[in-house]
Amino acid sequence: MQLSKGQKIPLNENFLTIKFQRPDSALEIDTAAFLTDGGGKVAGDEDFVFYGNARHNSGAVTHKDDDAIEIDLSRIPRHVEKISLTATIYDADKRRQNFSMIRGAALKILGASGEVASFPLENFTVETAIVLGEVYRYKGAWKFNATGAGFSGGLAALCNNFGIEVKDAQPPPPEPERPKINTSRERSKSTRREKIVIPPPPTREEPPPPKKVELRKGQKVSLVKKGSTLGEIVINLNWRQPQQKSGFKGIDLDLACLFELKDGTIGAVQALGNHFGSLDYPPYIVLDGDDRTGEVASGETIRVNGRFADKIRRILIYTFIYRGAANWEEAKGVVTVNCPGSPELIVRMDEYGSRKHTCAIALLENVGGTFSVEKVVEFFDDSEKMDKAFDWGLRWTVGRKD
Repeated sequence: MQLSKGQKIPLNENFLTIKFQRPDSALEIDTAAFLTDGGGKVAGDEDFVFYGNARHNSGAVTHKDDDAIEIDLSRIPRHVEKISLTATIYDADKRRQNFSMIRGAALKILGASGEVASFPLENFTVETAIVLGEVYRYKGAWKFNATGAGFSGGLAALCNNFGIEVKDAQPPPPEPERPKINTSRERSKSTRREKIVIPPPPTREEPPPPKKVELRKGQKVSLVKKGSTLGEIVINLNWRQPQQKSGFKGIDLDLACLFELKDGTIGAVQALGNHFGSLDYPPYIVLDGDDRTGEVASGETIRVNGRFADKIRRILIYTFIYRGAANWEEAKGVVTVNCPGSPELIVRMDEYGSRKHTCAIALLENVGGTFSVEKVVEFFDDSEKMDKAFDWGLRWTVGRKD
């Protein structure tokens, strides 16, 4: 079975081997596994399995010399709800490397009877760390989620994201207290010739990320998490009124979003019905105003409070034509996503010809406490049909603006 991003499958075998496979490349890849609770955090350093801690004390997860991860589902401790499988590039910042340089990579899931599934890994840009996939509990059974979302910062950023504090490689301190986990390693003469040192994030000197990334349809890019929380995420829609000579009279194009919180709460933030949301209280999302003309220079903006990212499961950014005929080509809508420390993400509504009034633009999904942003740009007759396509579950009624 070949998986696509976001696809989930049941795991029917207890013993699995998961491999990151790629053609030969100058990039040196390291894999790891984080055994986390329901909140996406490890209980301690022992729940981080990598080259420096090759076997979990339960025997459930083992890191092999070929960077494969072996998982025995029957031995996973009760406190573990998810195993996040990751890959990083050794010394990526110094070597100016990222996952866009890899072609033909795939994640292979192998069981006793052979290959269970394969997940192609592609469409990366500035990422130096990837959450490849997640093995997780669901109603007492184990499933696999093909994640394929990445972010900048390498192994240190991954560790901090899952609750592991990383320090620079230093001689062991004389004090008896338990040291912070050290991600340095010595390579053997055969395959490990260099020593890796991951400096702490506050003192890392990283090359500046690109200022802008224009997303292709289906492409996912994760926002960079600096420290323990995300900054405020600003999502802006800009559009223009078509020229009267085209015969297309004025339109009112509205920015909106569907949200799903981790406690199961679902809803919409939109001007229609005066559901403008709240930044400091659930849903931690707010719509700033309503541009009914297309002539407001700042357009329409949705803001997401990054301090509460761990409470949000997903957000679907969409727009709908409240008034006027559907002519998306002349409206030339552009959505930008900005978050401190991340490049500006640009999503152009560049698929024209549709006469439908609602367009799903971008999907933000929580991956390890940050958000992956995927360009969708798919048109629907109305918001209710869009809701069903993305399995949201809201009840829709006809509404009007004041």
